[in-house]
Amino acid sequence: MTRHFLDLSDAGGDGIAAMLADAQDRKAARAGWPKGKPDADRPLEGCVLATIFEKNSTRTRVSFDIAMRQLGGSVLVLDSGTTQLGRGESIADTARVLGRMADAIMIRTDDHTKAAELARHAGVPVINGLTDRSHPCQIVADLLTMVEHGKALPGLQLAWLGDGNNVLHSILEAGGIFKFDVRVGTPQGYEPDDEFVMAARAAGSKVTLTQDAREAVERADVVVTDTWISMGQAHAEAKLAAMAPFRVDEALMARAKPDAKFLHCLPAHVGDEVSEAVFEGPQSVVFDEAENRIHAQKSILLWCFGKL
Repeated sequence: MTRHFLDLSDAGGDGIAAMLADAQDRKAARAGWPKGKPDADRPLEGCVLATIFEKNSTRTRVSFDIAMRQLGGSVLVLDSGTTQLGRGESIADTARVLGRMADAIMIRTDDHTKAAELARHAGVPVINGLTDRSHPCQIVADLLTMVEHGKALPGLQLAWLGDGNNVLHSILEAGGIFKFDVRVGTPQGYEPDDEFVMAARAAGSKVTLTQDAREAVERADVVVTDTWISMGQAHAEAKLAAMAPFRVDEALMARAKPDAKFLHCLPAHVGDEVSEAVFEGPQSVVFDEAENRIHAQKSILLWCFGKL
């Protein structure tokens, strides 16, 4: 059976645990190496990953490219402006063509149904590099970063501040899988989708929804936020005004545990969702988190190829 990675649940707890263990081992084995040098075992030698970008990207684009190079494979980069996707070719037809020309496909797009349609027709693994529904690759990197910084996942207290978006949806999914609690601080009207809240609770995560930022961060092990305005989002002024009380500043971080870590998937708008003092401060691990996109992507690819 073809292994797709559209949401964390596709891999489940055992699969993601295997990814985290493999990512840590491979990262440690590469200490001091040039970034483009392949891993000693080159497990995906000869394999090609086709990447489709319908939304701009820095970390996703670079991390998948470097991940495949380190695994011994190669990457083909596509975008809607220079392919037939931009001229109306169906997702199904694109999938059937790419499935015959590449060994796996990663898509970063606005509409989750496009990723699902690719998976239905490609016949090769399809990876969700970001959709409006979820961002599972980012959360594997986040989990890896938490573990590296000494945070045990079961029983973890994670605070989310800001928009109830795709990143939060995947965090909620992770909370259910690894049995950690998620306290969500959002303005009224910006809560996450009920589907993810209910699923996380049913799986054993205690999910708290609050409109009080201080309640969300109280004694938290990890504090996470994201940009308030996503690419292409309208009504920015009203949203920014609603989000202002949820800015992660020094006073808010002080309510978390003294050894709490701050995460942000980037790009950050310093001064909006996070203060400069927190973003650049000793509790911030955002650049470890960004680097870990490479190591997370490698383990996701290996899982999709049936090598984990």
